[in-house]
Amino acid sequence: MAHNNQFRLLASRRFLPFFLTQFLGAFNDNVFKNALIVMIAFRLAASEANALINLAAGLFILPFFLFSAAAGQLADKYDKSRLIRLIKLAEIGIGVFGVVALVSGNNVLCLMILFLLGTQSAFFGPVKYAILPQHLQKAELVGGNALVEMGTFVAILAGTIVGGLLAGLTGSGEHGILYLGIVIMAAALGGYAVCRAIPRAPAAAPELQINFNPASQTARILREAAKTPSVFYAIIGISWFWLLGAAYLTQIPSFTRNVLGGSETLVTLLLCTFTIGIAIGSLACERLSGGRIELGLVPLGAAGLTLAGIGLAAAGSGFVAPAEATLTAFLHSDGAAAILACLTLIGIFGGFYIVPLYAMMQERSAPAIRARIISVNNVLNSLFMVVSAILGIVFLNLLHASIPQFFLVIAIMNAAVAVFVFARVPEFAMRLLIWLLSHTMYRVKHEGLEQIPAEGPAIIACNHVSYVDALLLAGAVRRPIRFIMYKPIYEIPVLHFIFRTGRAIPICSRTQDPEGYQRAFVEIEQGLKDGDLLCIFPEGQLTQNGELGPFKAGIEKILERTPVPVIPMALRGLWGSFFSHRGGHAFTTWPRRFWSKVSVVAGKPLDAAVARAETLQQQVSVLRGEQR
Repeated sequence: MAHNNQFRLLASRRFLPFFLTQFLGAFNDNVFKNALIVMIAFRLAASEANALINLAAGLFILPFFLFSAAAGQLADKYDKSRLIRLIKLAEIGIGVFGVVALVSGNNVLCLMILFLLGTQSAFFGPVKYAILPQHLQKAELVGGNALVEMGTFVAILAGTIVGGLLAGLTGSGEHGILYLGIVIMAAALGGYAVCRAIPRAPAAAPELQINFNPASQTARILREAAKTPSVFYAIIGISWFWLLGAAYLTQIPSFTRNVLGGSETLVTLLLCTFTIGIAIGSLACERLSGGRIELGLVPLGAAGLTLAGIGLAAAGSGFVAPAEATLTAFLHSDGAAAILACLTLIGIFGGFYIVPLYAMMQERSAPAIRARIISVNNVLNSLFMVVSAILGIVFLNLLHASIPQFFLVIAIMNAAVAVFVFARVPEFAMRLLIWLLSHTMYRVKHEGLEQIPAEGPAIIACNHVSYVDALLLAGAVRRPIRFIMYKPIYEIPVLHFIFRTGRAIPICSRTQDPEGYQRAFVEIEQGLKDGDLLCIFPEGQLTQNGELGPFKAGIEKILERTPVPVIPMALRGLWGSFFSHRGGHAFTTWPRRFWSKVSVVAGKPLDAAVARAETLQQQVSVLRGEQR
């Protein structure tokens, strides 16, 4: 059912009015911006046109540096739905002046309007992402962000195409300015009409004192974000994606003309291909993640971006441009399919990469400063896009690299950035391994997991069948789990990295390591006091025969020191799988099967007073049933 959430959101008042509002806003920005750029390019001499086009791009980005910090504070201080209505009213006014500027043909006035549109977008940005966690449930965040990302890129593409086409009509006597004005005003008025249906989103920090200094406010919120490394590096990862995307989108026209020998029609096809890829990748996140914020998709997306980028560079380097600059000639050329496939894959893996990062940033940011965190993200996004333009100038103009060579460089840089981010936040790699296990060797079904408390201290007591039990449980349960595990298993190479990243607590018998035994109990007690969800395998070792072994009394000692609810759980179907002991030792004897259908089953929580070892063993035995 989870994978349908994103589509059901489109029928919900909690989401649809907001989705249409942001779609029409992004569409309108790009209609005006690209119409203006095309008109400047064809009305003026090449040298003057290039200067004004670059100035236009800078003027649209500049407000994000100047006003994002203030916008984030306003979004935390006031009701977000009210702010959206005010922002859309401003868009109507800007649209009126924009039409006047286009009719007058005054390029300076047009550039001023572009700056105002950028300002309006800068104020809308923090509200856009901060409002989602207020209107959507946690399980809907991935689907909501997927639809927003898909809608944004489709709106950008549609606005680019419509703006360019209408600008082309302005010089042909076919009332192009009139049509352009109608489209701009219709989008602005439509956006205001639908935004009035957005439900209230009360202020998260109504007592906040606004700091209008963008530099000091941005620095302060960056320091706040750095206190939660996953949020800080999510911002870095998102900003890097915008650098990468800007590099590809900026170079597509030149790539088409200078490398592929194509025309404007081919530019549109390549942009459509990239956008379709983003839409597919974004929407696929919901199904692949099962409705949860699945960080394992981020390394998968990063690897795909690098490989597809290298593929695009290779396909472009070896492409022989056809004699005719037509779409048909390109499509019949050797290497055309590879170029289109690589661009599509860049979009798809970009969706895998960006959607979970946005969802994680929203979910893990403190509600009181969420909009300000997003405003800082917008500042860094803009900064990275400027860096993208600088990289293009350095490699293409100063170092005289070809566009395919530039694509190769940024693909390799993407790999380096990914390694840096994932080394700083190993949770990404851990979640990838869990996701791969649960989508390759194991088909995992869940029963009763809604009975696990959503927050607060608790202990899961589960049977122990294989070396990957902890990974499968971590992949099934939405809350982060800290595992109490037998020290020799904790120290297994490769898995040790995963367990350490997940803050597992190694333990062994008192006779083997008295100090380690006491240290483990101190850490367990502290974890429960901090509100963590812990998991213990009370058998104390892997089953050697598939049967449930006697539960040891360690669980009782934990509960004596810190009484918390205990959730009995059972793993079914793992006995005989690759990582179990059936037929001998795991890894040394080939298992009876490589693929396994596994069930993770949870029972009702037990009060600490009745959660004795024998009682828990009986409960887990019932949950496991006959299937081992």
